[in-house]
Amino acid sequence: MSSQSIIKEFMQKNNLDFVDINVIKTALTHPSYTQEYNNNNNQRLEFLGDAVLNFIVAEYLYTRFSDKPEGDLTKIRARVVSEKALNNFAKQINIGAYLLLGKGEEMSGGRKRKSILADAVEAVIGGIYLDQGMEKTRKFIIDNIEHFIIETANGNYQDYKSKLQELVQSKGQDNVNYKIIKETGPAHAKSFVAGVYYQNRLLAYGDGKSKKEAEQNAAENLLKNNELLEEIG
Repeated sequence: MSSQSIIKEFMQKNNLDFVDINVIKTALTHPSYTQEYNNNNNQRLEFLGDAVLNFIVAEYLYTRFSDKPEGDLTKIRARVVSEKALNNFAKQINIGAYLLLGKGEEMSGGRKRKSILADAVEAVIGGIYLDQGMEKTRKFIIDNIEHFIIETANGNYQDYKSKLQELVQSKGQDNVNYKIIKETGPAHAKSFVAGVYYQNRLLAYGDGKSKKEAEQNAAENLLKNNELLEEIG
């Protein structure tokens, strides 16, 4: 299938109608494809889309949940725009099937790589904003993730690091600590892998688009593993 056909199918399946088809093509173009075919890639649109997504989610939370304080709204937004949430968004719109990837990235499983999928979602959001404006962008985002925003706001936004710390301290043991194991990506769009350690032993790890998000995901993954938690006690 040609790149033009791929792009048109993606738009059709997601009810998108771009005035400038080059914008959506750029949004779906990974840097690895650029290296081989000398096209524009989606990194700049990703930068824009990240800001637009954060604004629209913040606006929605501010308007919909007038009873929640600033601290809670911040935690909810962080959860909603996290790499893990963006991956769910990516699966919902099946963006992985439509990415333009270089041969090497294709062979190494790039269509399922979390950081690539999250970046592409943000790039598409940036592209919609540039081509069609804020209202269409808001509709695209809210139509796809409103259920998740509401679910998160209704209780699924725990501070897993604090929860893990309380659990460890209740056992009267040494506390856990975190280290950044891996850091990838360009300066404006880095991805991180954090490890959570107990007595210098790596127990779990998590990834994210910020160091804090990676640490939260590492703590969450450890809290879900009862076998490892028993070793702390």
